[in-house]
Amino acid sequence: MAKSINTKFVRKLRPTFSIATYVEGIKSGKVNVLSQAITLLESSKFEDHQIADAIVEQCLSNSLPSIRIGITGVPGVGKSTFIESIGNFLSNQGHKVAVLAIDPSSQNSGGSILGDKTRMESLVQQENVFIRPSPSKGALGGVAKATRESIVLCEAAGYDVVLIETVGVGQSEIAVRSMVDFFLLLMLAGAGDELQGIKRGIMEMADAVVITKAEDENLKFAKNAVREYKNALNLFPASKSEFKPQVTHCSALTNSNIDKVWDIIESYKNHTTINGFFEENRKQQAKFWLKERIRELLIEDFENNNKIKVEEQIIEKQVLKGVLSPFKGADLLMKKYKS
Repeated sequence: MAKSINTKFVRKLRPTFSIATYVEGIKSGKVNVLSQAITLLESSKFEDHQIADAIVEQCLSNSLPSIRIGITGVPGVGKSTFIESIGNFLSNQGHKVAVLAIDPSSQNSGGSILGDKTRMESLVQQENVFIRPSPSKGALGGVAKATRESIVLCEAAGYDVVLIETVGVGQSEIAVRSMVDFFLLLMLAGAGDELQGIKRGIMEMADAVVITKAEDENLKFAKNAVREYKNALNLFPASKSEFKPQVTHCSALTNSNIDKVWDIIESYKNHTTINGFFEENRKQQAKFWLKERIRELLIEDFENNNKIKVEEQIIEKQVLKGVLSPFKGADLLMKKYKS
């Protein structure tokens, strides 16, 4: 019998635990159980979803006070390097840190790079840090569908800081903003007009803008960029949180000013906790995802309805021929669905 090329590789089947075992393991901080529970959340199998839903429900009441931080930025800004730097800083401060790094998936194969653990070599060695790269599978804006539930499980496992890295493409920022407390925008300096190519909407979502790679000769450019972004943010209307967005620079390579970034985040949490926005924002986010899930379930039910499938083919042909408008066709299908 031919030997495997990789003699150290042993295929491991995912063990099947009871729901109670999953919940107990997560609350006890067992990383392997937490990882397997998140795998259930990401599964496309209906039976896995049922188990995962039950696990999440039982973990909701066990979540500890935490701060959820969304991190985005232009390609090449150094998101993973920054996350490793601030993750190490927080870990050394005694925090338990969970990193949910959302990787871009192939729209054709569904494959994912899942390389964040490789890039965060020192962070992955920390005992009180949990890193979970998740394939986006083409979900809303490139954000993994199970990310929000994964946050609940991480918090139930005792992680008081949850960092969520976006893929930085289009709608992902909007989706992540709707599930975090603090939204951090990383930017580069010294590339011409600092504000060019930055969508106003993303700037308005940011609670802080951090200019990265501020070391050596880049430090001067970074300081100039800080001034430009401060001026730009002054033109924006006040945020609902009543917190004035902050701008600073840092170097993840030399770990300079990483503590300043964390001070800004803590200042935001203190400010919004006092004025009540922190709790109210989480309530509004829960309401948003409730409605979002209802939309998803309605679409799934509509698309899986056998009578609709037949009728949709007929109407689609009429729409393509130009004898029926897409809007009228949709109205007819909806009446069929509701009948």
